[in-house]
Amino acid sequence: MALELYGHPFSSYTWKALIPLYENATPFTFRMLGPDQRDNGRALKAVWPIGKFPVLVDAGVPVVESSTIIEYLDVHHAGPVRFLPADAVASIEVRMLDRIFDNHVMGVMQRAVIDAMLPLERRDPHVMTAVSTALDTIYAWLDERLAGRAWAVGEAFTLADCAAAPALFYADWVHPIEPRFPTVRAYRERLLARASVKRCVDDARPYRALFPLGAPDRD
Repeated sequence: MALELYGHPFSSYTWKALIPLYENATPFTFRMLGPDQRDNGRALKAVWPIGKFPVLVDAGVPVVESSTIIEYLDVHHAGPVRFLPADAVASIEVRMLDRIFDNHVMGVMQRAVIDAMLPLERRDPHVMTAVSTALDTIYAWLDERLAGRAWAVGEAFTLADCAAAPALFYADWVHPIEPRFPTVRAYRERLLARASVKRCVDDARPYRALFPLGAPDRD
C-alpha cells in the first residue's frame, strides 16, 4: 500500500511534511482535506480521532506530527536527501532548530492569524505588537546563528530547513523580515528557490484568499 498524506496545500505544517516527500521523489497519495473532501476527513478521523493534520499513513499505520513524520520518512523511506545527521551529537542542533522554527517563528506568527479569525469584538488590540516584537527577537537570533551557513545547520538540507521554509514564508507575511536581518532574508530566499519548497508555494497559490490578514502580492 502506497504512502498517504492527509493535509491541505495552504497549511504550513502540511508543507513541512510535503517538502521531504518532494525532496526524495517519494511516491505517495495526497489526501486533500476540506469541505469538499468529506470522505478524506472521515478517513483521517478513523486513523487519528484528533483530526489535526498532517498525518502520514503507511500501510494503514498513522504517523502524526510533522517532525515525527519527517523522522519516520528518514528511517523507513530514506532517499538521497537525509534529514537527520547519522551522528547523534550533530542531530541535536537539527532538532533544536526544528523546534525553534515551529515554536518561536510559526507558533508566534499563528497568534496573529488566529486573532484575525475572531469576530472583531473579540480581537486582542495588542496582539500584533506582541507578535512583531517576538518575531524581531527571533529574527535577530537567527540572523546571528545562521550567518555563514547555506542551510540551517550548514551545507546539508535537513529537518530544520523543512520547518524553516513554511515558518519564514508565512511569518514574513505577518511581520516582514527587515533589511537589518540580511542573513534571515537571504536564507528565506534560498528556501523559496528550492524546488521542493517552490512546489509547495505554487500549489498553495489558489488558496491565498484564505489568509485572514490578507496575503501580500509577492512570493
